[in-house]
Amino acid sequence: MCEHYVARAATPFRIDDLWDFTAKLEQFGIAGFGWGASWLAGDGQLRSYRDIGSFVADASGRETVGRETTSALLVHLRRPSRLSTLGLPDTQPFDDPAGRYAFSHNGDLLLHRDWRDRYRAAGRIRGKADTEVGARWLEDEWHAGEPVPHLLAALHDTFGGHANLAVVTPAGEVHHYAGNNENPVFTFRLGEIGLAATGIYSLDRSLFRFVAPAATDRALVPLRTTASLAPNGSPISHRPATRQLATSA
Repeated sequence: MCEHYVARAATPFRIDDLWDFTAKLEQFGIAGFGWGASWLAGDGQLRSYRDIGSFVADASGRETVGRETTSALLVHLRRPSRLSTLGLPDTQPFDDPAGRYAFSHNGDLLLHRDWRDRYRAAGRIRGKADTEVGARWLEDEWHAGEPVPHLLAALHDTFGGHANLAVVTPAGEVHHYAGNNENPVFTFRLGEIGLAATGIYSLDRSLFRFVAPAATDRALVPLRTTASLAPNGSPISHRPATRQLATSA
């Protein structure tokens, strides 16, 4: 029952401009078992922060991250399906070792076990949760020139289950794939910042009642669609073609 969002704006903003929204997303989304953020820094590289406690309890982390400025951001608020997976190795977002992106997931990846065995044998698994398995797959499948919406749809096709997937890149691109029919994804604006965010596991628009009442330009992201945010934060929806996939590990 995690929640997460991506944000983008034409002009760099202080990350803590979104902290009130983030605190309410954690509260009403019933998260609070770890949080993390990845953002585009001024040197053109991605920076990340993770903590195994709740967002609201991590005052020093909120302050440190919040005073950074960025034009592209990903925030993940954790509530795992299995509390036995609590720990830093499973706290999101996951950083690509090559620095190409940061990645997070909300939901459950159904067919992760065989892939986990493969990655564990290669010494690439540190945690216990399904999302890390998806992260390893994305590392291998991330090829220059392949559109990110295409890759996120392919990840969901490979693993099945419920999968809202979010990515931020050093190019300042942010993408949010909607593939969890239990937790809809919405795009909207908070001032000059455009967002794509999960909807607090409520199959209506309660996100805008409890978490973001000041949001404008509200829209539902259709299932199996990626909402990519343009440089000014406006959403661009994509419905990628089906990719040829392996059927098993």
